[in-house]
Amino acid sequence: MLKKKVLVVDDSAFMRKVISDMINKDESLEVIGTARNGEDALRKIQQLKPDVITLDVEMPVMNGLEALHRIMTIQPTPVIMLSTFTKKGADITIEALANGAVDFVPKPGGPISLNIEEVEKELIQKIKIASQVKVNFTGTSKEFYKPLETVEPGQKTGSPMECNLKFPLVLIGTSTGGPKALDIVLQSLPENLPAGVLIVQHMPPGFTRSLAERLDRSSPLKVKEAENGEKVLPGHAYVAPGDYHLEVELKNCEPFVKLHQGPTVNGHRPAVDTLFNSVAEKGIKKVIAVIMTGMGYDGREGLVNLKKNGCYAIAEAQETCVVFGMPKSAIDTGCVDKVVPLPEIASGIINYLVNFR
Repeated sequence: MLKKKVLVVDDSAFMRKVISDMINKDESLEVIGTARNGEDALRKIQQLKPDVITLDVEMPVMNGLEALHRIMTIQPTPVIMLSTFTKKGADITIEALANGAVDFVPKPGGPISLNIEEVEKELIQKIKIASQVKVNFTGTSKEFYKPLETVEPGQKTGSPMECNLKFPLVLIGTSTGGPKALDIVLQSLPENLPAGVLIVQHMPPGFTRSLAERLDRSSPLKVKEAENGEKVLPGHAYVAPGDYHLEVELKNCEPFVKLHQGPTVNGHRPAVDTLFNSVAEKGIKKVIAVIMTGMGYDGREGLVNLKKNGCYAIAEAQETCVVFGMPKSAIDTGCVDKVVPLPEIASGIINYLVNFR
């Protein structure tokens, strides 16, 4: 079996050694070199031509974000970021994911993480996924997609609901590759979107706030990390906080956010199924469900239940997914109405919203 070649980039000699040892234990992977900063990495990449790069976020001389920009310009290669749980580390990581990094792994113990072995399984899994990704994206999504200007009114269709919401809900579930995909979709939704948007992105605590803040800067919508008990408003998007399930509860037929730390679902908290099922259980019919890039099958069961109430479902097409697992599992249920590449998801949402006017 031909092993996948990995370049490990970290300014700490200790971290380079420990990470390399973890990777080399897997029979399908091989560390072919290490680098101590971004500049050193750029030289090694051109010499060694790795299949995957693990890239530390915070380094002297040239940090991880700067190095990522150069890598994607000079020799596009799948990159896994290794990040700290600091606010600065989270901000840089989210920026990196929006600019071409495939995924990230948080260091559990800070820049020099003596307990890095805690994330060994996650790191190996993500390196293997990254090794299958074809990287050909060299800029920010703003260079490729322009926001849609407005939502045209249309005829109201469909049957009346027992609890008739004043506006529809757009439910979005995603995982690996999701931050960049969300950036592209939300940038193309208009400020006057007549729907509330609820988002589950598989991500640990400490990073979802940075994700929401970045999406808020790039999107016409108001985007924020969801807070327990707040009212869901049209033209707003709410990102589930890391380690909290996001549900919708109704008060006088108006939607509110409910957060809780119930058991993981499909190995995740937050989980897409938890959000979808909470809406399905309340019989809400004004729903558009969107499942985008991600590994596994989270969202599949919830989509089936939403469909019983007549939701409209969109799945991302394979050609634009970083990982096709979640959309494929949704499509396989037979409940998906439209399968489209990433750039067409926003228009799919907008075009269907006229049915609720």
